[in-house]
Amino acid sequence: MKLATLRNGQRDGRMVVVSDDARRCIDACSVAATLLDALERWTTVEAGLQELSRTVNAPAALGTMPFDTHQCMAPLPRTWQWLDGSAFLNHGRLMERAFKVPPVADFETIPLMYQGAADDFLGPHDSVLLPCEADQIDFEGEFGVVLSETPMGVTAEAALEYVRFIVLINDWSLRAFGPREAKSGFGFLQAKPSTAFAPIAVTPDELGPAWQGGRVHLRLQSQRNGEWFGHPHGGEMHFHFGQLIAHAARTRKLSAGTIIGSGTVSSTDVNVGSSCIAERRMVEVIAEGAPQTGFLHFGERIRITALHTDGMSGPFGALDQLVVMGSMACAKKNPQ
Repeated sequence: MKLATLRNGQRDGRMVVVSDDARRCIDACSVAATLLDALERWTTVEAGLQELSRTVNAPAALGTMPFDTHQCMAPLPRTWQWLDGSAFLNHGRLMERAFKVPPVADFETIPLMYQGAADDFLGPHDSVLLPCEADQIDFEGEFGVVLSETPMGVTAEAALEYVRFIVLINDWSLRAFGPREAKSGFGFLQAKPSTAFAPIAVTPDELGPAWQGGRVHLRLQSQRNGEWFGHPHGGEMHFHFGQLIAHAARTRKLSAGTIIGSGTVSSTDVNVGSSCIAERRMVEVIAEGAPQTGFLHFGERIRITALHTDGMSGPFGALDQLVVMGSMACAKKNPQ
C-alpha cells in the first residue's frame, strides 16, 4: 500500500491512497482524515485503507484522480517525534574526522541518535529556505520508518512489527554549526533545519525482497544540479531499523507517528559516491589532502531517488528541491 498527503489548505493536508504505478490516487478521508490519524487508529483503519488500495489499482479505478507529486506535502507534514540515527558506520567515522571529535565509545554496538524537529517537514518539491550560504548548506539522503505505537523495552527482533511505513528522506544540514553542537553534548539544533520527505510512504510489503533484515535494499541516488553525486546501497546499514527502534524505546514508549531515520546512506566503496557533501569532502581530504567540493549555494537543486539494482526507480517518488535564501539574517562570521 502506498499513501501520500496532498495540499488542501490545512496544516496536515489530505491523505490519499496511491496506485502501484503512482499515476492515480483516491481520497482516503472516508477512512481517516490524515496519516497521523490513521497511525493512531491503525488496527481499525488498515482494512479500509487496503480496500481503497484495491480500488485505486483496479482496471476501472472508479473515483480516482491523477496523482501529482507537485501537490504533495510530506507524507506526515508534522508528527510527534523525529529521531535520526547514524546506522552507516562508514559515514559516522568520516564525520568524526569532519567535526574533529574523538571516537564515540561503543560506536559499533550502541547506535548514535539525535532528536530532530518534527513540527515542520518539507514536501518533495518545496523550496528549502535557509538564511545564509556561510552556514555550509548540505543535503543528506537516507531512508526512514514510520511507527505505530511502540512499547518501552521492545526488543530489536520484535520492533520491526511496529513498522507501518518506509519513507525516503533528505535530512538537510548546516555543517558550520555541527562541530560546536557535536562537542556540546546536547545534540544538534541549529545544524538541522526542516527535514524533507519524498511524496510516497510505502508499507513494507511494497518493497518485496528489497525489505530484508530491517534494511532497505535499494540504492539511494543523489544528483546535484542534474549531475550524479552518488548511489550507495541501503543494505550496507550496520544497525538495522529494529535495532534503532529498540534503542529509541529503551526507556520510553514511542507514540504512533514516530519517524526514525537511518542516517546518511553510505558505502566504504568510494566509487559509488556519497549521499552528502560533507562525506565527499572527507573522502577528498583522505585522497587529495584537501576538500575539493563546495557546499551548496542558493539556486542549486538537489534530487534524491531510490533505485532498484536494475536501475528502475523505487516506490517512493523523488525529492527535487531548490535551495533559496529565506532571510537576510546572515552572521558575518562563520559560527565555528
